[in-house]
Amino acid sequence: MPTDAPIETVILSDIHLTDAEPALDSRPFWRAYKQRRFFIDADFTKLLEHVSDNANGPVELILNGDTFDFDGITVVPDEPPGPLSWLSHLRGMPSEEWMSLFKMERIIEDHPEWFAAITAFVLRGDHRVVFVIGNHDVELHWPSVQERILTALGLPDEIGGRVSFATSFYISGGDTFVSHGHLYDPLCTEPTPANPLIQIRGRPRVRIPFGDMAARYMLNGMGYFNPHAAGNYIMSAREYFAFFFRYMFRTQPFLIWTWFWSATLTLFLSLRDFWTPEMRDPLVVEEKTQAIAEKSNATPSMVRQLAALNVPSACTSPLKIARVLWIDRGIMFLLVVYLGFQATLAVNFVWPISPWWALLFIALLFPGFIIYSFRVRPAEAKLSLMSEDRANVIHRVTNTTQVVFGHTHVPVIENIGPIRYVNGGFWSPAFREPTCENRIGTQTFVWLKPTDGDNTRRAALWEWPPSADAPEPVVID
Repeated sequence: MPTDAPIETVILSDIHLTDAEPALDSRPFWRAYKQRRFFIDADFTKLLEHVSDNANGPVELILNGDTFDFDGITVVPDEPPGPLSWLSHLRGMPSEEWMSLFKMERIIEDHPEWFAAITAFVLRGDHRVVFVIGNHDVELHWPSVQERILTALGLPDEIGGRVSFATSFYISGGDTFVSHGHLYDPLCTEPTPANPLIQIRGRPRVRIPFGDMAARYMLNGMGYFNPHAAGNYIMSAREYFAFFFRYMFRTQPFLIWTWFWSATLTLFLSLRDFWTPEMRDPLVVEEKTQAIAEKSNATPSMVRQLAALNVPSACTSPLKIARVLWIDRGIMFLLVVYLGFQATLAVNFVWPISPWWALLFIALLFPGFIIYSFRVRPAEAKLSLMSEDRANVIHRVTNTTQVVFGHTHVPVIENIGPIRYVNGGFWSPAFREPTCENRIGTQTFVWLKPTDGDNTRRAALWEWPPSADAPEPVVID
């Protein structure tokens, strides 16, 4: 149940820790954002040291989803304990338990400084750490993966309980509702976050949301697009053409084919996993709800009521996700080519003409395709997770007055209805171009402190500029 103690709470989201990408001489900018030189571990360590030095008492550190990025790991073990498909070797493994453990091992191996910072933070005072599960680290649902993280932290048994994992939300200090926010995004929501396991070919795995399927099976094979910057891969047709000829024409000339089969496969796998029923034991439904509530500082009724706020997955509309994947534009292009040749054949029956005349008919049909394609803008990058109706329900169900989300990578602080809404922004390395020269945004976080004279707390938004020694307040226009 919520506590009334006026503790200080620091909330970070969207760190996206993953394995280090080796630099390739043949393709120096291929997934360059994953290279070790862009790791945020040193800044994260400085932040925790600063918090410990300046806090008045115990601190609660909440890592609010997408702390780890299982989607970006494409390596596979040399001697896998189970079968692996050709797709696993090409784009990364699915989410069976041993696969998730292997990915977690890779992250731990490549980020010793980050885990050491967590350990030092917990040992330094009566501090505690809460991991809230997001969409890119949905594989944290495996208890064995959580245990592996605790083992990597190496905390003594008597204080190991200061590190915990929350399924989809956490109530901090009785006044603040904390959630990653992906459950309010149709492209990334989970249909059954309390029961995430499904069975594929007789083997259990965690259900992966559609947006993360696209990251795994499309973006992992199109390594010049940065998944941490939506505007870097959600573009109009004009922007895609310019991007291709500037960065990919020489090193990935068959990008269109790569996109087409990857998008088609993503559509199929997303729909298959979405329509596969969850593995659910009716005898433990209440026990699981109770466990989720305890880890979230909530009650079972809160868990059930808040679940009703989750939005339906975009997979309920196959046409919508086909449009997001650009499959509709691909089919339209093929239809234009087909109709151009059919028109040529029709004319040829009456008046023999060269097959090259098909280019004229295609050119006549092409403006319609261009107009439709160029109208697509990166609207998904402007997703809003909070509405007045949602704010009212969260306030009534949890009795909190502040809500902190992540997921969108856009820092926000504003009053909506009865609550103060804050989006903590992100820490992952996002750049405007594959060369990683111009960084997008900065490393922002939320700090809740008790106000003078009473026990109430107020959320404030801060940033930690890269390589800085102290935070700065964020000014939202």
